[in-house]
Amino acid sequence: MPEKTRYINAGGKLLDLEIPKVMGILNITPDSFYKGSRYNTDEDVLRTAVRMMEEGADILDVGGYSSRPGAVDISPEEEGNRVLKSIRLISRELPDAIISVDTFRAEVAREAIVECGALMINDISGGDADSEMFSVVEKLNVPYIMMHMNGDPRTMQDNPVYEDVVADILKWFGERIFKLQSVGVKDIIIDPGFGFGKTVDHNFELLRRLGDFSIAGLPLLIGVSRKSMIWKTLRITADEALNGTSVLNAVALANGADILRVHDVKEAVQTVKLIQKIKSEV
Repeated sequence: MPEKTRYINAGGKLLDLEIPKVMGILNITPDSFYKGSRYNTDEDVLRTAVRMMEEGADILDVGGYSSRPGAVDISPEEEGNRVLKSIRLISRELPDAIISVDTFRAEVAREAIVECGALMINDISGGDADSEMFSVVEKLNVPYIMMHMNGDPRTMQDNPVYEDVVADILKWFGERIFKLQSVGVKDIIIDPGFGFGKTVDHNFELLRRLGDFSIAGLPLLIGVSRKSMIWKTLRITADEALNGTSVLNAVALANGADILRVHDVKEAVQTVKLIQKIKSEV
């Protein structure tokens, strides 16, 4: 089994994953599933980015395309209009911030990196939605978060089926990791894609067997923040799912997660500190 990559180089800024990192979610959309993560003005975006950094966020993930189940498709132009201005603003006002652009479109990713100050790409389709994405990642030589999604946001929850959810996703990753590494891409982060073409049972199976993903030898990002696996199980709403999020984040960290992608940065940073304390006393 390969030793897991410890460092991620984001534009010359090294992320040491010996201590798990926290990625704060900034959705520049009107219809994200959790209304508390929607930011539609420059003032809202910058104020939230500043607060997340003060609370301990290591990465800010800025997206302009809602990927909730059944989301309405928007054009690349509309996505770019939403997200690129915000990335420029954050990059200018918070020059120390490590910004990730959350997009599956190669041209939006390229412009965010080259023109606007983003340092990472977070692709929910793992390169499947745009055949040019891997080429952009290769040419720009930036960290690439590759998420697994079964289908697309409009159809992904229409009866998703796996022979073995963990084994099937690992095989899917393996093919794409080989393609990227064969052209010299070094900083790859994998994300199993909780809630993206998975049932609630699939999601909990992934969480139980998270350690199996260590076979890839790559950093592991987990995004369970306020997702339906929590609120459907507890029969609550996304607004009420912070406690459940912290519980599942703690389980993910104990099972090998390296990055937590969250709406609530302060609570995630606290979770990381507590789990690290437990591990340091062993």
